[in-house]
Amino acid sequence: MTGKAGKMRVFVTRQIPQVGLDMLEEHFEVTVNPYDRVLTEEELIEGVTDAHGLLCLLTDAITSKVMDASPYLKVISNYAVGYNNIDVAAATQRGIPVTNTPGVLTDATADLAWALIMSVGRRIVEGDTYTRKGRFVGWGPMLLLGGAVAGKTLGIVGMGRIGQAVARRATGFDMPILYHDVERVHSVEELYNARYVSLDELLETSDFVTLHAPLTDGTKHMVGKRELGMMKKTAYLINTARGPLVDEQALVEALREGVIAGAGLDVYEDEPKLATGLAELPNTVLLPHLGSATLETRSKMAEMAASNVIAALRGETPPNLVEV
Repeated sequence: MTGKAGKMRVFVTRQIPQVGLDMLEEHFEVTVNPYDRVLTEEELIEGVTDAHGLLCLLTDAITSKVMDASPYLKVISNYAVGYNNIDVAAATQRGIPVTNTPGVLTDATADLAWALIMSVGRRIVEGDTYTRKGRFVGWGPMLLLGGAVAGKTLGIVGMGRIGQAVARRATGFDMPILYHDVERVHSVEELYNARYVSLDELLETSDFVTLHAPLTDGTKHMVGKRELGMMKKTAYLINTARGPLVDEQALVEALREGVIAGAGLDVYEDEPKLATGLAELPNTVLLPHLGSATLETRSKMAEMAASNVIAALRGETPPNLVEV
């Protein structure tokens, strides 16, 4: 079944940068979610009905039920690097290729990780709030003392593209670098004088721990009460990867009790909900999932996601096919 003027139809689950929509509209009838929010499963099913292509976000749960809403569905294009929101096995069973947008958000996310490192370590947000409220009446030797960044030990959990970009930036701060991953990355050790260690040693030794691991069954809650208890009292936890890597309620307790000094988060375990008590803690910087939020990055993601749809609906192999 085709749409108007015999064109195949593509459903886009959220407004994306116009460059991507323009690419799709050259070839297909395009329907975009008119609401500035995540759709319910029922709304997703309604949108996908009779669609040939689906361009979705990480916040959309693409289940077999959603896929079965259209017998014509030929591609699921995720507007994200990760794709744990999609039942890839179910898509494979149905012969529907799944694609993503890898590589494009590396620098933007690494920059944001560093923004969190600096912000939580030097208490930037607290200082801004303090000043705006008119509480700043003059310099004081004990006013909002934070932690130094230069020369401190940086622990990177997950040494993929983003982890490596974070390491590259750390060299400008003369930081010893420790890292942990499922396997060693020898090139990083040579380039940035990074040292491969166990996760326990990284947690015990680092002044800043920044997470860049993928979310899998094995990495869920990889940082919980036990791991937080291993960290220095003066250490900070940074997460720009996936919220469920951290047991968020255990983190709240650790921050409240002074087990660690602070945390900078861009992602959350039950996003967009926050664990009870997290928002009230002054030793946190909490962002609304801004890792890829630059005009350049989001526009490039839209181009890549659209290109994946176009290729698949032309009967070609999409350029960014997810490996199963």
